Amino acid sequence: MTVPTIGKLSPAQVKEYTTQFTYGTWRRQKGWSPLQVVAAEGCFFTDVSGKKYLDFSAQLMCVNLGHKNRAVIEAIQQQAEKLAFIGPGYATEVRAELAQLLTEVLPRGLAKYFFTTSGTEANEAAFKIARMYTGKTKIISRYRSYHGSTMGSIAATGDPRRWAMEPSGKIPGVIFAPEVNCYKCPIGHTYPGCGIACAEYVEHMIANESDVAAVIVEPVVGTNGVLVPPKEYMPRLRQICDAHGVLLIADEVMTGWCRTGKWFAMDHWNVAPDILTTAKGITNAAIPLGLCATTEKIAAYFDDHFFSHGHTYEAHPITLAPGIAAIQEMKRLKLAERATEMGAYLGDKLRGLMPRHRSIGEVRGLGLFWGVELVKNQKKKNPFNTGEDKIAGKPLMVDRVAAKMMAAGVFIQAWMSHFVIAPPLIITKEEIDRGVTALDEALGLADAEVEA
Repeated sequence: MTVPTIGKLSPAQVKEYTTQFTYGTWRRQKGWSPLQVVAAEGCFFTDVSGKKYLDFSAQLMCVNLGHKNRAVIEAIQQQAEKLAFIGPGYATEVRAELAQLLTEVLPRGLAKYFFTTSGTEANEAAFKIARMYTGKTKIISRYRSYHGSTMGSIAATGDPRRWAMEPSGKIPGVIFAPEVNCYKCPIGHTYPGCGIACAEYVEHMIANESDVAAVIVEPVVGTNGVLVPPKEYMPRLRQICDAHGVLLIADEVMTGWCRTGKWFAMDHWNVAPDILTTAKGITNAAIPLGLCATTEKIAAYFDDHFFSHGHTYEAHPITLAPGIAAIQEMKRLKLAERATEMGAYLGDKLRGLMPRHRSIGEVRGLGLFWGVELVKNQKKKNPFNTGEDKIAGKPLMVDRVAAKMMAAGVFIQAWMSHFVIAPPLIITKEEIDRGVTALDEALGLADAEVEA
């Protein structure tokens, strides 16, 4: 086969070579037919035919500033000209400037930073740091969680994406606690009045396990359903960790950078973690950058102990520059406040769909981070599909609904039995109305198949 010169491919060739030579992630490869995207700006992206789509989930919940933010783009361009790369053992102005800005926006006490190129790498660093610092090995994670795709991070992931790596590929020492899910409590309690049983069970696990180094949580669970904890949960979890000498790791890869109406979701409960990991919105997803931030107490340990971690692209200058620009833009645009205001509007619109659609089990969210749960039986809260269906490649109801929305020019992120609605934080009310209208019309597919 003769491959045409780069930049001279036809749309058919782009799709052919994409599917022939590259993998589609988290899916069976047969039948993959990806849409070719040629441009994106603001809250929209454009396909090769010129059709525009409202990005109702900011791609993978990461384009917080909207596509093609000029300040971020120019920061990348300028840094490439100034200093494209130098190894992580050197000091650079861009590294120092970003570090200084982080001290202004991160939860209190997080004062030492390790830069990565993804959220999963940030979590890998967090696990290693926790184990080195505590001298312990076990990590407690939760079901219905996602922490990344590399070996340590996927081992700590509580959804079906972990299954393919077990048992031989699973790193030892990860155990799972119940997720926070007040809609369908995994341990059969009803909130309020449950005494935050899911948090108390974490203490039960710590007390009955030896060698627990850390507990890792998504403050608001992301891909697995936008599960918002009760207000008592995070303070209680902090108390439990402190009482047992266990570190608390907050995975804010999705919830950081103003997404929930605060700079970081942990700020909603005034709880500071020992380690915080983040990525995605830190550069508006324009360049891969992740962050593992620790307290001064943890940092001080490594003054006289070997810090056994690192990689070639740590503190890569071109990855850091857009981080500075993104933070400055979030401040300028007051995106935390905007996420609160527009999130309230979006939440009202989504809840307004419930009386009209028997397929909606629950609407839940915080800031501009919302989940819509689909069920085939509202009383039993049974989903249309399960994790087993996803892995088996069976058609999913949420995918059918999402496809109908795409046909109407609205992209939404679907996962097994729910939608994650997390648009760019610059979205307008008119754009929210357009997205919710498309969802309203597409939900007829699910309504038609609910149980009588």
